Amino acid sequence: MTTDQTSSPQVADLAERALRQLLSAEPLEGTLLGFREYDALLADISVEAEQRMSAERAALRAEAEAIDPATLTQQDAITVSLIITQSHYADAAQAAGAIEYTATAFPVTPASSLLAFLRMIVLTNAEQAAAYLVRLREIPRYLAQAEDRLTAGRTAGLLPVAHLVTMSIDQIDRFLATEPCPLDLAAPADWSAATEWKAQCAAVIDDVVKPAFRRHRDVLEADVLPTARDRDEVGLLHLPGGLDRYAGLVRLHTTTDRTPEELHQVGLDMVALIHEEFSALGATLFGLTDVRAIFEHLNNDPALRWSTSQEILDAAEKTVRRAEAASVDWFGRLPVAVCALEAIPELEAEGAPPAYYMQPALDGSRPGTYYTNVNEPTERTSFDLESVAYHEAVPGHHFQISVALELPDLPMFRRVSLFTAYVEGWGLYSERLADEMGLYSSQLQRMGMLSADVWRASRLVVDTGMHAFGWTRQQAVAYLLQNTPVAPIDVEAEIDRYIAYPGQALSYMTGRLEIQLLRARAEAALGDAFDIKEFHDVVLGSGALPLAVLGQVVDSWIQSR
Repeated sequence: MTTDQTSSPQVADLAERALRQLLSAEPLEGTLLGFREYDALLADISVEAEQRMSAERAALRAEAEAIDPATLTQQDAITVSLIITQSHYADAAQAAGAIEYTATAFPVTPASSLLAFLRMIVLTNAEQAAAYLVRLREIPRYLAQAEDRLTAGRTAGLLPVAHLVTMSIDQIDRFLATEPCPLDLAAPADWSAATEWKAQCAAVIDDVVKPAFRRHRDVLEADVLPTARDRDEVGLLHLPGGLDRYAGLVRLHTTTDRTPEELHQVGLDMVALIHEEFSALGATLFGLTDVRAIFEHLNNDPALRWSTSQEILDAAEKTVRRAEAASVDWFGRLPVAVCALEAIPELEAEGAPPAYYMQPALDGSRPGTYYTNVNEPTERTSFDLESVAYHEAVPGHHFQISVALELPDLPMFRRVSLFTAYVEGWGLYSERLADEMGLYSSQLQRMGMLSADVWRASRLVVDTGMHAFGWTRQQAVAYLLQNTPVAPIDVEAEIDRYIAYPGQALSYMTGRLEIQLLRARAEAALGDAFDIKEFHDVVLGSGALPLAVLGQVVDSWIQSR
């Protein structure tokens, strides 16, 4: 696959090399994006490889910094800025060293990522099928490197959280017991050698893959679990250099210089404001104004639970298709790609969030897919289904990511880059936008919008609470249970996610508030000339951006109007 050219050959070359650095560092992600030349590879996650990649990033960054932005077009200047910014954030992620102290069932570690993402690969020809077997044979080396990094972390006093280690062990046990094996992929359609290949794949899984996972599981149980942290010390501040590690992750995930202290207070203030909205809507719906009473009603009314997994999937499908139909009045540019819907596989459902989105493959082998968690349906609340669908699918992540992938004038580096605050900020903005679009089917589903809002505001409080202020896991769980109507089954999983993925939870509300601020600025400046379709096209029309760069793009559009 080749990338499109920008106006400057020099910038196009830098963007291509930056893209290849990203894909070489995460070749499995390259496959999922549709760059099939990476199909036989798994990442080298050794310290030596990490140092080599850091040096390569620094060299490319120096070239980008030597270019005078004044000599470039606006989009080329953005591309150069993003190359520099992306490399700094990669350095911050490397400095945080999560691979040395993280074991979890959430797909942010080597083992859990393999189990979550390998199954998503679609094989379309004999070459890809052969490459998949080569990749499977790389798993022992890959997991052994992960074990080496955990050993190095332990030596340095960087210890995982015992509760999450146990969840990882349980996930591997479920994988080993699942038949047919989730990694035994379908052979390419109408392939004459399919039967022979399937036999080879099964043999590699039995002789190579499963023994490697058994070894990894045993290492987690025998070596990692005995020295792991307990639930009272889940935050990064309990690790050597933990506050500095967290500060770097906060910058990475928010693309701002806001401190944990600032974000904690923003979260507290937002929670209070959203509680006022709950009181007003609760009075209308239930005759209740006390927030705790409203939450208890939402969580305890059996009528607000699902009956079956299929019921959840059917409701999600209707919601997404309704949003697609309404979007023509709110967006000038609509994605060509259609959003597919699937249930999160049972193997990963226990440690998974209520839903997530997986972007489409550029080669067309896999559609953009909205995955929803249908595990234990009678324990899951129904009033928040629509807000989640608008966030993850339409007009949220599916729109934002698919539009970016379909921008022909941007280099591929720009189309596939994901800055968390922009991506998740857009998803959360979409939940409120859906209300403006008249998409919520009832006032009860609007209550789900408020639930999602207060949940994301609370993330600012609990993520900083655990990692910067030393909150215990139970304190964080209690805060979410006290201040949100999120179902207890989801609260536990969410807190574990924030423990495993520090800083990421801060991106949602930080990004949304910035997009809302930019929209208000545009509305004030343009008055009657403000066009919501045009604004959305501007926000989505340059791919994912750091928030400061997004502000520059919107300000430039305002001036041009």
